[in-house]
Amino acid sequence: MNLQLITLQGIKVDHEIYEATIPTDAGEIGVFPGHEPLVTVAEPGVIVIRYNRGDSDEKLDYYAISGGIVTISPTGIRVLVDEADSGEDIVESESEAALKRAIEMRDKASNQVELEQALELMDRHAVRLKVAGLRRRRRR
Repeated sequence: MNLQLITLQGIKVDHEIYEATIPTDAGEIGVFPGHEPLVTVAEPGVIVIRYNRGDSDEKLDYYAISGGIVTISPTGIRVLVDEADSGEDIVESESEAALKRAIEMRDKASNQVELEQALELMDRHAVRLKVAGLRRRRRR
């Protein structure tokens, strides 16, 4: 089955895969070849990709995504998001600093709009740190 992960900057992934785990508004879903057709909302979180059936967990790829739309057919998955970053794209120290700034923004928010912006940034950088941690563990 083919996976296309498409961002505002272009195509991040366009590859044949065996399995993908995708964060949706209904929870994480696992998608395998032959999956029933589905259109759903992607939530900010981690997409996990297994390229071949026999691949060990050390060969999994991880992408931190923002929310978007997921379209699934029996032969493919298309994920449309604003942003998607692989572990190699993420500088952990920068994401940690950005998370701290977002927490400060949340604590200083004077209205609902500022609070929502801070919470969105907190979610984004927490997911990026999770992907960076998964990548680091895979390297060991």
